[in-house]
Amino acid sequence: MTQIAVVTISDRASRGEYEDLGGPAIERWLRAVLAEPCGFVRRIVPDGLESVRDVLIELCDQAGADLVLTTGGTGPSPRDLTPEAMQQVITKELPGFGELMRQASLQHVRTAILSRQTAGVRGRSLIINLPGKPSSIDVCLSAVFPAVPYCLELIGAGSILVDQSVVRQHG
Repeated sequence: MTQIAVVTISDRASRGEYEDLGGPAIERWLRAVLAEPCGFVRRIVPDGLESVRDVLIELCDQAGADLVLTTGGTGPSPRDLTPEAMQQVITKELPGFGELMRQASLQHVRTAILSRQTAGVRGRSLIINLPGKPSSIDVCLSAVFPAVPYCLELIGAGSILVDQSVVRQHG
């Protein structure tokens, strides 16, 4: 069974001071578009280079996640270091994912230019950084998800089958 990891990156959520809204939004979105069952792993980690880097390595190398979706840590504030952690983890960057997510987001909010989402490959895992706001997660996943099954196939990861009619409704 294909393994999907969802990682929320937030100081406050990791301390229990703030309800994690991003992780559940990602999982809801996926469950609506997936046409077959997948295993889900959830993590909440604080912002920061080491915490994000370490959980990504663990999920890709030890847990065998085929797809890792992160939420949070992609803005310009000092603690937003998800893209920097990604650079230390991935072997290939896929900048088109970030470009398309920002383009789609700009149709809804002018501040999307501040977002630094990206995607990349580590071994047989595809990692995609998403923003933290649930409505932005929906916009970004709707934009890039049509490419995800093919990318997983190309890198030798587990396959996912999506209901194309539902993906089109989200897009």
